Amino acid sequence: MPLHDISRKTFASDNYAGVHPEILAALAQANGGHVSAYGDDPYTAALNDAVQEHFGDRAEIFPVFNGTGANVVALTSVMPRWGAVIASADAHIHTDEGGAPERMTGLKLYPVPAPHAKLTPERVATEAWGYGFEHRAQPLVLSITQTTELGAVYTLDEVRALADFAHDKGMVVHMDGARLWNAAAAMGCTFRELTVDSGVDILSWGGTKIGGMGAEAVVVINPDVADGLLYLRKSTGQLGSKLRFVSQQFLTLLQNDLGMNAARHANAMATLLRSTLEQMESRGDAPGLTFTHPTDANAVFAALPTEATAKIRESFHFYDWDESAGEVRWMTAFDTQESDVLAFAATIGEALRASA
Repeated sequence: MPLHDISRKTFASDNYAGVHPEILAALAQANGGHVSAYGDDPYTAALNDAVQEHFGDRAEIFPVFNGTGANVVALTSVMPRWGAVIASADAHIHTDEGGAPERMTGLKLYPVPAPHAKLTPERVATEAWGYGFEHRAQPLVLSITQTTELGAVYTLDEVRALADFAHDKGMVVHMDGARLWNAAAAMGCTFRELTVDSGVDILSWGGTKIGGMGAEAVVVINPDVADGLLYLRKSTGQLGSKLRFVSQQFLTLLQNDLGMNAARHANAMATLLRSTLEQMESRGDAPGLTFTHPTDANAVFAALPTEATAKIRESFHFYDWDESAGEVRWMTAFDTQESDVLAFAATIGEALRASA
């Protein structure tokens, strides 16, 4: 029997959602019999072929256990011990990974404040200096997150401008694509356009947030800048024995646009939540509510009175983001339904009116 209420929906994170039913069915198909371990299996081989269709003929994929592991392995593979990574001050590698990139690799992070966590060449330039100066960790990697931790999406032109700037400085471009599906769906573009054609060298590719079960990977797009992935994945504890099950999940997400359709749906539900609340706000039915970041994909950031936040949380779980400003984050997932959104919006409105 389930140990939780299977009818309950929250707006805390797309990580809270279960596994997409089609992925569960695909895992069952891959489950019979014995297959070679550690990636020497037909599913991982098929996945590498599929990845080359989406990320170029030179691309290679290395499935791992989790997003932090993907970032650690990717960053370690593209820089020496004396290197540094420039990233947004809100980047997951800086704020939410327990110091793992720095602890496990010895690299230095240079965090750069940026509106909506979107870097620009001008902002990157504030830390891209000191080359050849032995007293400064060398800025050798630029890491950007797509979508950003604050709900924004980099356009293709913005990614290309950042990549051109970084490459001119001799830097490698890493993309944390934990929500790459949502970004591609939001822009109506392909993975190739978003990464290969835009100058990204190496990618941390997420599948968990879009309906997978522990499905994450490193995709090496430009093998000229990455070294030792085969060994680094193992030495950092990220090589799974029954790798066919991770590979099968990515294969399933790629088939019949399953992952992209799931992302489109999640994005649409966030758009519905924001537009519904904006309509309520314009009618005066949501007093004290303001939006703090764009809703480009499947996240809505807002500020509201703490009394209202507490009241809403009695029915729906979600995260505080900046408690000092009363800021919260509401996220939608592949299984969020329109009825869930409307019920949530109604609860928000009731709490705001009660606290006014």
